[in-house]
Amino acid sequence: MSLLEKIDKTSVPKHIAIIMDGNGRWAKAHGLGRAEGHKEGVISVRKVVEAAVKANVKFLTIYVFSTENWKRPEEEINALMELMVYAVTKETPDLIENQVKVKNIGDITRLPEKTKKALEECEVKTSKGNKLTLILALSYSSRWEIVEAAKKLIREVGEGKIKEEEIDESLFSDYLSTKGIPDPDLVIRTGGEQRMSNFLLWQSAYAELYFTDTFWPAFREEDLYAAIIDYQHRERRFGKISEQIESAK
Repeated sequence: MSLLEKIDKTSVPKHIAIIMDGNGRWAKAHGLGRAEGHKEGVISVRKVVEAAVKANVKFLTIYVFSTENWKRPEEEINALMELMVYAVTKETPDLIENQVKVKNIGDITRLPEKTKKALEECEVKTSKGNKLTLILALSYSSRWEIVEAAKKLIREVGEGKIKEEEIDESLFSDYLSTKGIPDPDLVIRTGGEQRMSNFLLWQSAYAELYFTDTFWPAFREEDLYAAIIDYQHRERRFGKISEQIESAK
């Protein structure tokens, strides 16, 4: 029996974010080159997206490529960019069929023109999807995003568009690249590491964190369902005490 049947459909996390880690280590463990790990990781993305739709998750953000990843060897970066073009082009028909809408966030201007074009075309072609919004964090880092938001706010205060006293958490959130997207309820990190790696730091302030030793290329549908079930056994208090949570039910 699939773990999907054990999920409480009344408390599915609305937004799940995933730090996909372990492609290179999975490849090494299998005697393969790092590129093969990234290719297998693409299959995991497809399987997890399909599983998220089945579980009625509404938003799924995946950490595809961080700003720090630009420091990797040029050969690996080029291979990743080519794989991205191939994967996005190949998967677009299935995304449309599954009613998945794609949104790209991050410093997209740094991506090669070919990669950028493929991502933009995917966004347009999947724009009518209404079952799941898949957010691809590309050339993204949370510190970069927060600094960019601060710059915009400073500029608009200087131009008189907003007043300093109007700035609060809600307004600041509107200047982030995730504007209009609910904060993640659950953040999953694969590969055994237990850190956020500059991913959705502002948005994940109250997210539940789930760490697994499973490398991303081996992470599949049942692994996602297991994370959701673990999430459903937690008490989310948001600064309150248990008694307050119980009385509000």
